[in-house]
Amino acid sequence: MQIWVGLGNPGPRYALHRHNVGFMAVDVIADMHGFGPVQTKFQGWVQEGRIGSQKVLLLKPATFMNESGRAVSEALRFYKLGTEALTVFHDELDLAPFKVKVKQGGGHAGHNGLRSIHQHLGAEFRRIRLGIGHPGHKDRVTGHVLGNFAKDEQDDLVAMLGAIGAEAEWLAKGDDVRFMNDVALRMQG
Repeated sequence: MQIWVGLGNPGPRYALHRHNVGFMAVDVIADMHGFGPVQTKFQGWVQEGRIGSQKVLLLKPATFMNESGRAVSEALRFYKLGTEALTVFHDELDLAPFKVKVKQGGGHAGHNGLRSIHQHLGAEFRRIRLGIGHPGHKDRVTGHVLGNFAKDEQDDLVAMLGAIGAEAEWLAKGDDVRFMNDVALRMQG
């Protein structure tokens, strides 16, 4: 079994924030792959399903971003899984908007959700970095991250999320390069 976590903040006022693009990604994967109903578990919301031949548990922590590690570590402990089974979808300031990159391990670059997971589980897990772009100055980061996607970004956002959902089977199989390539090709189309 694999556990795929989407990072975000709970509640309607955060729903369309750039910081919640991890939540959006796992929601689209659940819809496109016919996952089961949402259940409340592990201090968050989970959905179970299959992607190809792989069993996947999708988790959206309800703890707010800076406590995400509590929910993630609880789920891994329950299933007796290590971080090799963990994939985290999160917003990434250091990537151009709507670029998608997969990275194994690494730092948290100030991302509070990643920082919390690091504190609970260490840094060695797979991340799906979803580009939101940088606003240009560090004083504008909070407003950018906690702001909604702009109207003129909606089509690109939908295209990125659709591409992630459509190509998720490559992630499930562990073929990160094929996943990134096929998502990029869909985004160009």
